[in-house]
Amino acid sequence: MEIRYATNPEATKQFDTEKLREEYLIPGLFVPGELKLVYSHVDRFITGGAIPTDKGIKLEADTKTMGAPFFLQRREIGIINVGAKGSVTVDGEKFSMDSKDCLYIGLGKENVVFESDQASEPARFYFTSTPAHKEYPTVKAAISEATPQHLGSITNSNERTIYKYIHEEGIRSCQLVMGLTMLKPGNMWNTMPCHTHNRRSEVYFYFDMPEDGVVFHLMGEPTETRHVVVRNEQAIISPSWSIHSGVGTSNYTFIWAMAGENQQFSDMDAVAMQDLK
Repeated sequence: MEIRYATNPEATKQFDTEKLREEYLIPGLFVPGELKLVYSHVDRFITGGAIPTDKGIKLEADTKTMGAPFFLQRREIGIINVGAKGSVTVDGEKFSMDSKDCLYIGLGKENVVFESDQASEPARFYFTSTPAHKEYPTVKAAISEATPQHLGSITNSNERTIYKYIHEEGIRSCQLVMGLTMLKPGNMWNTMPCHTHNRRSEVYFYFDMPEDGVVFHLMGEPTETRHVVVRNEQAIISPSWSIHSGVGTSNYTFIWAMAGENQQFSDMDAVAMQDLK
């Protein structure tokens, strides 16, 4: 398990490109047959990926880092399949997972195993996990069952649909909020006009991008913006003091996950366009 420590806005002002990527970008989440985990001290997010091939991959705790005998002893997790068909087995109960299906697993579940239906066309399980204090039921939601919200316009190159999975009026959790946003063809901007929410941090995961496509992810304080070039199936950590926006070389999809003081999706501190620097 890789460990990332929290940073502050004053320090970030001095970071060059390499340092920004080292602190915030999470590449290499998907390695066939392996479980990859990154532990961030920003709201103690764990971000991970698993590509099971000819055998299942068990979600196991790094006992030294987590101080727990199993991964979900004091945590909850949201999982979205971004690959071919697969399944997740939770304490003996099997959940079939198509592309863009979501599964929430609550506190206390001991055995979680990722599997692909076909090793030649494996599932690709992306997940985020946060600390939890109460057990909520394990719930699966297909993208057709998520709460859609249509935003933006082709005029502003940000026409998109947000699908909410884990939130106050959907799948219940302790603090994790999770869903995905799909940009329509011809649209490249996300989360612009931008905002911050000092009460919550966020992790973005970009996918459904062409091999030569990139997203210029914007971060930093509104008056001290920076950018990080993000490629397909890479994630980026967004501290609570930072904006989180981006523009791509084509349309794309991204998974967002939030944790912190509350679960109110609409709790945002808007940033006026004229205040950005």
